[in-house]
Amino acid sequence: MSIRPLPTGLISPAVARNREPILAVLRRFLPDRGLVLETASGTGEHAAFFAMRLPHLTWQPTDTDAHALASIEAHRADANAPNLRAPIMLDVTAPVWPVTQVDAVLSINVIHISPWTAAQGLMGGAARLLAKDDVLYLYGPFKENGVHTAPSNVAFDESLRARNPNWGVRDLADVRALADSHGFDFIERVAMPANNLSLVFRRRGA
Repeated sequence: MSIRPLPTGLISPAVARNREPILAVLRRFLPDRGLVLETASGTGEHAAFFAMRLPHLTWQPTDTDAHALASIEAHRADANAPNLRAPIMLDVTAPVWPVTQVDAVLSINVIHISPWTAAQGLMGGAARLLAKDDVLYLYGPFKENGVHTAPSNVAFDESLRARNPNWGVRDLADVRALADSHGFDFIERVAMPANNLSLVFRRRGA
């Protein structure tokens, strides 16, 4: 697919608020070298920011939306980071992904703005690509024990389900169970700004 970059990349105000806290977690868990696959990279701001600050890692941004892919390419051009690859089309629900091996998978603000089948596809795809001890990282809002962690998340969940009844804030227990069924151990829960969580999983191996 030929990607025509936007004159300037799209901007998400949330990225400026969460990128530094996310980076702090990634520094603790990502490998010393290798290829990081980011699913649903959106505007591309995270990919550019992390690639410039983690030069020992190669970053592969992805998305399914043509406008997002163009925005990612625009931010890539601005970043001019040699370790940031051109974005590629990736639907996490597809049975075959356009990459065959990576060293970590990141999914930021994805599984609540998509059907549960996207979470299932993400876990299945990550399990196919990652080797023993490799990291799967998720970021976003989550319920815990069936309860929202803040009133703002209640309103957000309602707005998501109003847009699409198959969307919604997921329960941490359900996400952990899904990850476990695909061979991932739950490593750590990290509280993040704006009532979000970082969830870190590690591949058990075949």
